[in-house]
Amino acid sequence: MARTTHTVTNQTPPLVGYDVFTADRVLTEAVERHTEPGLLDEVRGDLSALGRAAGSAQVQEWGAQADDNPPGLRTHDRYGHRIDEVEFHPAWHRLLGKGVAAGLTAAWNRPSGHVRRAAGLLVWTQVDAGNVCPLSMTHAAVPALRADPALAAEWEPRLTSLVYDRELRPAHLKAGAVFGMGMTEKQGGSDVRANTTEARPLAEDGTYELTGHKWFCSAPMSDGFLVLAQAPGGLTCFLVPRVLADGTRNVFLLQRLKDKLGNRSNASAEVEFDGTWARRVGDEGAGVRTIIGMVAATRLDCVLGSAGLMRQAVAQAVHHTVHREAFGGRLFDKPLMRNVLADLALESEAATTLALRLAAAYDNGGEQELAFLRLAVPAAKYWVTKRCSPVTVEAAECLGGNGYIEESGLPRLVRESPLNSVWEGAGNIQALDVLRALQREPQALNAFLVEVGRVRGADHRLDGAMKNLLAEFADLEGIEGRARRVVERMALVLQGALLVQHAPPEVADAFCASRLGGDWGTTFGTLPPSLDLTSIAERARPTA
Repeated sequence: MARTTHTVTNQTPPLVGYDVFTADRVLTEAVERHTEPGLLDEVRGDLSALGRAAGSAQVQEWGAQADDNPPGLRTHDRYGHRIDEVEFHPAWHRLLGKGVAAGLTAAWNRPSGHVRRAAGLLVWTQVDAGNVCPLSMTHAAVPALRADPALAAEWEPRLTSLVYDRELRPAHLKAGAVFGMGMTEKQGGSDVRANTTEARPLAEDGTYELTGHKWFCSAPMSDGFLVLAQAPGGLTCFLVPRVLADGTRNVFLLQRLKDKLGNRSNASAEVEFDGTWARRVGDEGAGVRTIIGMVAATRLDCVLGSAGLMRQAVAQAVHHTVHREAFGGRLFDKPLMRNVLADLALESEAATTLALRLAAAYDNGGEQELAFLRLAVPAAKYWVTKRCSPVTVEAAECLGGNGYIEESGLPRLVRESPLNSVWEGAGNIQALDVLRALQREPQALNAFLVEVGRVRGADHRLDGAMKNLLAEFADLEGIEGRARRVVERMALVLQGALLVQHAPPEVADAFCASRLGGDWGTTFGTLPPSLDLTSIAERARPTA
């Protein structure tokens, strides 16, 4: 009789069949903190439903399928007609449909809408970050379209709908629509004022014909796109519908899909315009000013996306070490591993806390909050997105060789982790944007200082970091060369202030000691041993 060679033991069970939202203590506390009390039960219920879906075996399988089966480009049909379509795996459409139905494009007209959407996006990113791109573009298009009240009245109900309609047909025949964006070109990249796409006015007021290209067009299967082009009056924002009102397809020539490091379930394309019909959004020459609301909203989504990736990576690492035994006990209980886990948990908690505070500022409104966002969004986008890659790599290492295997899911997180740092302006663009605000918008700096000053005197290390930051602000000579240094310190001070105000004392103490007080090495797992590392790591454990 044949004998088995071994019995499989000491393997970690999959992290599945749980509520991704309620299992995240930091996120649930932030939602409670920033949601109107009368809405809290409703918001928690909706987010818990989304969290259960995100943690289910079925939806996690959809995420893996969408990533394993990237979209394909069909430029022509069988008869040689140009169709320019992108074909997605059915799992992609299921994920996108659930995201739309969960209200991830419907923040602008709901009370506490931005906080509930931000929490939902952070949860949904942990299933598959690729489908978050069209959800983000659709959400972010609303403030740009509001530059033209007539366009907003026409399109906003479609963009904030809870219905996902994948068919290519005129938008007025659809119960819901999704949006993409095209700003950058081959010769300019982030320098959009170097764009060469030409917009020629047509007879009908506000309509134009576009000729040119876009080097990166996000979500090219969308119903409409916001693009920048050179009109007679200068760089201008335009709405390009995918299908025209009479049912004919607009000229939207997909040249190729990008072969990307990560975000593989999503399509990013190079597109050519050749007599493409477009509607002006805002005034001629005001393209950057018109589209900046969209850019700010998508930058916040970069912060949320990175926070979501970090949360999933840390949850997987903690889950693994709780169930894995080595050297006579649980990995989670080993002092050195506990230091690594606590360090990772600090980074994740700081990112989530900051991201939800920014979302709450959108809900709160008012001049002070908007001024705060002007500095806080690019600073957070700069710092949080850059912390994502080292966190995901270290979390994968917590699983040992298992974390290097695709089946673990960690390699997908690692590949995805650099994206948000590049998308919507790489690090230098964010740093320079902060400098512009510091130099031109004193109300933004005042709002930032008011925010971090709420906890002045609560922690001496935070106070010292604030003092050093003020010294940086006082010396504007040659500040461009120090921009990254200044913005990093701004983000850390802001995170520290929020944690001192809202996090458990052991979390705030550890963050201030390491990130602000300098008692930290150059890799994760170098926190001072005197801290309560067990409580910090246990707080990050994904338990419902």
